[in-house]
Amino acid sequence: MFYYLLKYVLLGPLLRLLFRPRIEGLRHVPSSGAAIIAGNHLSFSDHFLMPAVLKRRITFLAKAEYFTGPGLKGRLTAFFFHSAGQIPVDRSGKEAGQAAVREGLGVLGKGELLGIYPEGTRSHDGRLYKGKVGVAVMALKAGVPVVPCAMIGTFEAQPPGKVVPRLHPVVIRFGEPLDFSRYAGLENEKAVLRAVTDEIMYAILTLSGQEYVDQYAAVVKEQEAARAAEDRRRFPRMPLG
Repeated sequence: MFYYLLKYVLLGPLLRLLFRPRIEGLRHVPSSGAAIIAGNHLSFSDHFLMPAVLKRRITFLAKAEYFTGPGLKGRLTAFFFHSAGQIPVDRSGKEAGQAAVREGLGVLGKGELLGIYPEGTRSHDGRLYKGKVGVAVMALKAGVPVVPCAMIGTFEAQPPGKVVPRLHPVVIRFGEPLDFSRYAGLENEKAVLRAVTDEIMYAILTLSGQEYVDQYAAVVKEQEAARAAEDRRRFPRMPLG
């Protein structure tokens, strides 16, 4: 109930008024039945803009940190994501991937739309990173189409670290559904999962026009953070005066 209150009364109209997103290819999103919407992830705003323009309800697998933050802000954020029907997924540990797949298959089993960011995290520099194979596992196990989606302009509107978005033109572009029925029964084959995931990422890349990096975003973030820490250790800033 609260999902539709947000979508049609509280948040959706405001987002459409402020960002005036241009929607392309909405006809590619199935009007009924289970499907996966797989998109790039450039901004915190992506969580709200895509649902605001879709005619159907969509459930995202959201990182568990959104549901466990401290203080009043944390409780309000958790309430918002729970009320919007988002599912918390713990991304740490060996079982994290299996837990995400189980939750996603539960949504698809009810004939609903499932939203996934195959990169696993927001892009910190606007580039498109290598996709994780969980999206392929769910697509093959559930036997559902995957609709690629490109968010364009949301990085400029709200890059990582910026709390209040700025006005910037936004395009939300949906591509033709990808059918992977030819791989039915092969969801345990690593080579197949990689091929399916790469095909999905290529479709997103074609829609978005981003620069592609054949590495996982989380790994690149860790490497850059480690280099920055080493630079601070080797070249500490001298106090002024």
